[in-house]
Amino acid sequence: MIIGVPKEIKAQENRVGAVPAMVLDLVAAGHTVVVQQGAGHGAGIPDEAFAKVGAKLAADAAQVYGQADMIVKVKEPLPAEYPLIKKGQLLFTYFHFAASRELTDAMLKSGANCFAYETLIHRNSLPLLTPMSEVAGRMAVQVGAVYLEKHNGGRGILIGGVPGVEPATVLILGGGVVGTNAAKMAAGLGADVRLMDVDLDRLRYLSDVMPANVTLLHSSPIAIREQIVHADLVIGAVLVQGARAPRLIRREDLKTMKEGSVVVDVAVDQGGCIETCRPTTHADPTYVVDGVLHYCVANMPGAVPRTSTFALTNATGPWAKKLAGMGAAAAAKDPVLGTAANVLASACTHQGVADAFGLPFRAPGSVL
Repeated sequence: MIIGVPKEIKAQENRVGAVPAMVLDLVAAGHTVVVQQGAGHGAGIPDEAFAKVGAKLAADAAQVYGQADMIVKVKEPLPAEYPLIKKGQLLFTYFHFAASRELTDAMLKSGANCFAYETLIHRNSLPLLTPMSEVAGRMAVQVGAVYLEKHNGGRGILIGGVPGVEPATVLILGGGVVGTNAAKMAAGLGADVRLMDVDLDRLRYLSDVMPANVTLLHSSPIAIREQIVHADLVIGAVLVQGARAPRLIRREDLKTMKEGSVVVDVAVDQGGCIETCRPTTHADPTYVVDGVLHYCVANMPGAVPRTSTFALTNATGPWAKKLAGMGAAAAAKDPVLGTAANVLASACTHQGVADAFGLPFRAPGSVL
């Protein structure tokens, strides 16, 4: 199979879908890998490093898509890429379909076979989402601390405080990978951390591993509204696998929050868990609603592309190799890769995406 690795074109997205070690593994398995020139530059990987392990270099994205049977990316295709996608072509990347009807319709129309990193389930976990969730969770506290500074529009609070002065109160909605990593970072900086989740078993587990300055609370609409009044920094870390994120903070709730408080909605690529959330970019990351500073960058890990690229491809590499070996039939033959199949041959094959837009759902095995 010919596997293409194009350069990402999303704003300030410097990650790349493959690294030389991954290319070497694919070539050793008998595949041809075509990498767009400059695709790895943002992550500090020169073209020569790809060529050295057997990759062919292509001058532009049209050549990559034109030659490839399978495309390996990081982010979802953008409108400029839609015409390049061929019927029957395999696409393996983050899609987050439930957040975009336009993207969903475009991929259904294309006839491509779309396998999404974020819905692949293995051993009751999301192994291809986990590394970027780890990065995003840690970054959420980092950027939140920066935007709490007065000159950046925040309340002028040092997140960990100092002796004699109380630290910032950090409220984290969701105790999954993002929330856990955010809590560890915030606690390590000395913040007063409050983490909320609906899963009592998860809260019991976290109570055994979190430091003393992390308070664990059961989440409900009333409990959230009670907590946001005290919060200096709110981190949205809620995930419903494959579906749109639930709205946990309403527009009217912002009026009860402190002037200059900050929200970082990590769930923005799944539609956001804060009603006033809208996607922003690293070039223009924030906006203010009712005195609350919003940071809603949809590709947060793109700000640390070298760390993110290697963390991502460590996880995606083996699955890309398996998918390339089996082709689209993997959706029906491999139960794990079947969970990643979101769109196959112009049919919606993921229940969460179908529910988000009222589309007819078809099981992967019935399509192929």
